[in-house]
Parts: sequence; structure tokens; C-alpha cells
Amino acid sequence: MILYFAKKPFLVIFLLTFLMMMFLDHVLGMESSAFRAGIAAVIAVVLSPRIKKIKTQTGKRKQVTWFLLKTPIFLDK
Repeated sequence: MILYFAKKPFLVIFLLTFLMMMFLDHVLGMESSAFRAGIAAVIAVVLSPRIKKIKTQTGKRKQVTWFLLKTPIFLDK
């Protein structure tokens, strides 16, 4: 499941933004939709996966790092 989301960071950003907007609206009661969307987008970008292309002795590999994950995920082996 994590590997699926690691390959599609745009999906993670969309889901996090949507969930944070709902949280800010229903739980915290924020009325301003532009302010709510801005806060949700910043939080989603910070928590989304980062994809880097690194050079190794065997060639180039894609490395995915997450905010709270200690070890990176390599997409191509």
C-alpha cells in the first residue's frame, strides 16, 4: 500500500489536502475557505513523499523519502 502511494505523490497531496480541509471545517469550524485551503495545502506538501534520482554504482535509482519514515523506499531495483 505504501509503495502504491509512493509512486503517486500527487494522489497523496490531493487526499491530504481534502482531509485537512474537512478537518479544519468540521472540527475547528473555520469559515474562510481560502484560508482553510491554504493551510491544508501547506500541510499536505510538507507531509507528501519526495522523489529523488540518485546515482549509485549500479546506475540511477529513484528514491522516495517520507516525513516520518526512517528508511527510504527504492522504486526501481
